[in-house]
Amino acid sequence: MFDKEKEDKDQYVFKIALLGAAGAGKTSLINQFVEKKFEKDYKPTLGSSIIAKDIVYDEMEVRLVIWDIAGQEKYNNVRSMYLNGSIGCILVYDITRRPTFEEIENKWFKDVKEYAMEDAAFILIGNKVDLGDKRNVSTEEGERLAKNIGTDNFLETSALTGVNVENAFHQLVNDIIKI
Repeated sequence: MFDKEKEDKDQYVFKIALLGAAGAGKTSLINQFVEKKFEKDYKPTLGSSIIAKDIVYDEMEVRLVIWDIAGQEKYNNVRSMYLNGSIGCILVYDITRRPTFEEIENKWFKDVKEYAMEDAAFILIGNKVDLGDKRNVSTEEGERLAKNIGTDNFLETSALTGVNVENAFHQLVNDIIKI
C-alpha cells in the first residue's frame, strides 16, 4: 500500500523505515525533519510510530510515510511486520556509542535485506555530531561501513542542530526515485 505507488499524475507515496539501536536518535531525526524541533526529554519508541510528511521533490509531490521502529530487543519479533513494504530505509547509529555502530551490519542491515522491499534504497547515518568531543566512531569508519553494506550514501547528522537531517531524507527520496 505504501510502497512506490503512483497515486495521482504527480504524487507518490513512499514507506520509509528508520532502524537502529535504542537511543541512536531516530525519533529525534524524524522530529527535526518533520517539525524542525528537538525534544530534550527522551521517550523510547514503543514498537513503532508512524508519521507522514509531504514534500516536493523535483516538481513531484511525495508523501513520506515514516516508520520509526523501536530499537529495543523486546521488539525483535515484530520488527519484520513494521519493515514489510518499505521502499526506503535509514540506518542510524550514535557516533558516541560504538555498540550502536557495530550492530548496523549484523543486525539492522540484515533486517533491511530480509524484510524491506527487495530493491529498497537505504542510507547510513552517523547521528549526534553535535557531541563530537565524545565521538567513538570516526567518519572514516562510517564511510567504510557504508561501502561494506553497499551504499554510497553516508551522512553524519545532528538531530539537535539539524545538520544534514533534511539532506538525508532528500537523498533517500532521490535514491528511491532512481529505482
